[in-house]
Order: sequence, then C-alpha cells, then structure tokens
Amino acid sequence: MIKLGTIGTNWITERMIEAAHATGDYLLTAVYSRHEASGEKIANGHGDVTVYTDLDQFLSADDVDVIYIASPNVLHHSQIIQAIQHDKNVIVEKPAVLTQYQFQNILDELSLHPQVHFFEAARNVHMPAFHVVADYLNDVDGIDGADFTFSQYSSRYDKVLNGETPNVFNPQFGGGALADLGVYPVYDAVGLFGVPERLAYYPTMISTGVDGKGTAVLNYGDFDVTLNFSKISASTHNSEIYHGREIITFDSAGEVTEASIIRENQRQILSPLYGKNPMIPEMSDFARVLNDPDNEQNQADYHRWLEQMQNVNLVLSRLANFAGIEYPTKLEED
Repeated sequence: MIKLGTIGTNWITERMIEAAHATGDYLLTAVYSRHEASGEKIANGHGDVTVYTDLDQFLSADDVDVIYIASPNVLHHSQIIQAIQHDKNVIVEKPAVLTQYQFQNILDELSLHPQVHFFEAARNVHMPAFHVVADYLNDVDGIDGADFTFSQYSSRYDKVLNGETPNVFNPQFGGGALADLGVYPVYDAVGLFGVPERLAYYPTMISTGVDGKGTAVLNYGDFDVTLNFSKISASTHNSEIYHGREIITFDSAGEVTEASIIRENQRQILSPLYGKNPMIPEMSDFARVLNDPDNEQNQADYHRWLEQMQNVNLVLSRLANFAGIEYPTKLEED
C-alpha cells in the first residue's frame, strides 16, 4: 500500500482521499494542517491517521510515501521543493506552480532526488474519454479547429460581491480563473495538439484584481483552439473538435467524462459516461508508476506526463504574460 499524506483541507482533498481509497492502492496515514481541528476533520473516519500542525515533522514522517498538496496556489512551489528534499513523492493540485522559473526550480531539485516522482492532478487528461478522443484524432487527417469550455460559478464569488476576498479570488494567493479552471482546457489543448505557435488571452478582471473569467485563443498554424473558462458564470456548453462534417465532442473541458462523434445530426458514442469519482483514473495512473517505477511503460508514461506538465506551465505563463497578469512567487506575510 502507498502511504499517503495530505496538505490542504478543502473539499478537493476529501474527494481525492475517496478516489485514492477506491483504487485499493493507497492508505491515508498523515494529514498536515496549520489548525488541528481542520486536520482532524480530514482524518476523521480513515482509521489510524496522524494529524500534524508542524510542516517539517509531517515531511519527516516515516509513514508517508507520497504527499498530496492542495494548499493555495502560491504555496505550492515551496511545499513541493520541501517535500522533494525529504524524498517524498508529490501529487499537487493544479496549477502545479505559477511561473516557468518555479517549474525549472522543481526540475533541478528532482535531478538531485532521482527516485522521487512528481505529478500534477490534472484529472481530465487521465480520463478514459480523453484517451479515446486522443486515439481517434491520431487517425484523423487534420482538423478545422476546436472550442473547449469549462465554466462553473464559484459560490465564493458571492463573498466577492459582498466585499470579501477569498483565496481563489485573491491575487496574493495566485487566484483567478486562468490559474484555476483555465488549467483544464489548456491541458486538453496541449495533450491533444501540443504547444501552440501563437496565443492570446482576453480576461475579464474583477474587483479583487484577478481574472474572473476569460477567453484564450491558441493558434496551431492551420487551426485555432478557443478556450472559454469562468468562475463568475456557468455554462452547459460541451467542448467540440471540428473535422469536416464531424464533430468530436465531450462534456466540459475539465471533466471529460464522456465523448461522442456527431455526423449529420447522428451521434455515435466513443466513450460512455464515467459515473464514478473522476479522480480515480489519475490516482490509479500515479499508483501504477509508484508501485512499479522500473517498468518501461510506466517510466515512459511518467516522463510524458512530466513533459506535458512543463508544456502546460509554459502555455499558462505565456497566456498570463499576454494579459499582463503577474503571479506572486511567495505569500507576503502581514
């Protein structure tokens, strides 16, 4: 069993623990939180789990093989580096880090700890439907473009409207739509088509100083991919890839739970609805590598994910730069 420790006490951590246990490969052994009560809430119901309020003690724990990080974006870089330095494998919620410099810094640290593995929890590209779409496109002679949409109204935007600044909308924490929901459609585009030749990002800025929503255009020479994502409005639009008379379609760009082809109003199911916890496929993929790191296929997959992660970080950085968005490199303490 892979012994799992967690940083972060949001709902996504609870969902990840549920997915990890569903794979049968992980056992939650440790939880870190600055506040013991929050840590106890995450640990409750999972057996013998140690709750830490001291980060160094948590990172030094012998009963932790991999650390899942779901803290505010601005804290990811320092926590990833510390975990690697303690020879712990890392699974980090998207975005892994906020700048290209930070990503290179992590690669440099990984080179000093070659036994450590580093994963980004971009669940959409590990879904069965995503793989089916990717395989289908491998046999397609060119496409005419694509539109990827992932818009979910955040309940925390209500706090913004009431004059508050929650972390996900706080520039000091690396908040905003691009660094949150926008990561998913960027992963879809990079995973299916690679790094674009040119790009642009047109954000809608909100009162807290971050982008609440935005539209990005990625140019691949012969076609464009349009990305729409929002935390201040919702959408029911599917994501579509255009190929002559065909439309390859899947649900929201962040979920990719099912996929179809539409030809002249006739729908053919490519991948049926995945009705289980959507974090199970990614956690299964990561466990496969951690349990058998010397397997050639596992090594190839891991290095492909790492390269894809770096390319996504590159595209996100270029999009932010185009829009004049600057992310913090560390949390400024009062």
